[in-house]
Amino acid sequence: MARRAVRTDEAPAPVAGAPYSQAIAASGGETVWVSGQVPLTASGDLAAPDVAGQTRQCLANVEAILRAAGGGMEDVVKTTVFMTDLGEFDTMNRVYADAFGEMPPARATIGVAALPAGASVEIEAVAVLGATP
Repeated sequence: MARRAVRTDEAPAPVAGAPYSQAIAASGGETVWVSGQVPLTASGDLAAPDVAGQTRQCLANVEAILRAAGGGMEDVVKTTVFMTDLGEFDTMNRVYADAFGEMPPARATIGVAALPAGASVEIEAVAVLGATP
C-alpha cells in the first residue's frame, strides 16, 4: 500500500505555493468518494459566517466521514473546493493548508454562483484508505 506525490517540471507547479500536489498516486486500498460537504454542523446549522470558519467546518465534516469509513485526512488523494467568492481564496487556502500537512492532495478550486444552505464554501474529497504507509 502506497501514496506518493507526483511532481514534474513539465507542468506548472502549484500556484503561489498553494497547498496541493500536482497529482497523488495511490494504490492498495479501498477508495472512498466523499460527497460535497457544506459548512453545516451535525445539527444542520451553518457553522460560521466567514470563509475561514466555513472551510474548517467543511474539512471537519470530510474528516468525520472518513473516520466513519475507517480512514483519515492523510488518505485523501483529491479534493474539489467550490467557492462563491474566489476573492476569499487566500483565506480558504490558509485553513486548507493546516488540514493536509506536507503532502496535500491534488485539488481543483472552482468559483460558483451559489451553494446550498447559503454556504460560501463546499469541499468534496476522494480518499484511498490504507494508501498511507
